[in-house]
Amino acid sequence: MAPSTANAPSENPRPRLRPDFATLGGLALALGGILGGLLLEGGRLADVTQHTAAMIVLGGTLGAVMVTTPLSVLSSAARKIGLVFLDRAQPLEGAIDEIIGYASKARRNGLVSLEDDAEAIADPFLRKALMLAVDGTDLQEIRKMMELEIELEEHRAESEARVYEAAGGYAPTIGIIGAVLGLIQVMKHLENIDEVGRGIAVAFVATVYGVGSANILFLPAGTKLRARAHEVTRLRELMLEGVVGIVEGLNPKLLRIKLEAYAPPPGRPARTGVATAAEAARP
Repeated sequence: MAPSTANAPSENPRPRLRPDFATLGGLALALGGILGGLLLEGGRLADVTQHTAAMIVLGGTLGAVMVTTPLSVLSSAARKIGLVFLDRAQPLEGAIDEIIGYASKARRNGLVSLEDDAEAIADPFLRKALMLAVDGTDLQEIRKMMELEIELEEHRAESEARVYEAAGGYAPTIGIIGAVLGLIQVMKHLENIDEVGRGIAVAFVATVYGVGSANILFLPAGTKLRARAHEVTRLRELMLEGVVGIVEGLNPKLLRIKLEAYAPPPGRPARTGVATAAEAARP
């Protein structure tokens, strides 16, 4: 007869990469609005397609960022660019279900019974916290250690977000430099007045690239990475509170109500959970 799995800890699904339609749609809307306005004004896409301007702006911006940012932080931020376009956030509801499964098992069989389960946990933060609990580490020490890890992870994420914000600050200025360089070339050919107007228009494309890349890509990317970091922090705090509740022997039903404050069920305001917890705690 197969063993019952009704009370077994539920597996927390691994984070899956999903397209971030807000980012993709926002970029499409921004570029479509700008280029569409250009076309409606009688312009052409060729008017803003200048490879030299792009090289000046992107190359100059990257160089300025490299001067101000340690290489380790720069490479880490470059690897995180995918999080701007893809969402791999772990569902909070799945984490709650997993933790409640562990709490139910610990309440029946004791905290030591979670040793094998803890070693198989996919999330390194939850695995570490639960392993410390199983090993008998003092509850206050567990909280201090894991809160320190959360804080350090927040600092790393903040440093990565600032890389893109720095790029957003440099790009418009580099664009002005590109425009000035273009105007210098125009001034060399003042004898041909027909070419002067065309040359000035081309020169200002660098400014468009600088201001556009800063406000459509770099600054929004930094903000999006900071938002991703806040999501991870909330998940880590949920996991830590869950492990603390397991160590304290909190009733799984009460623990679920407590953790649902981080992810209230649809249609239920957050304060309802608090009221329910108070009622459940009454003798």
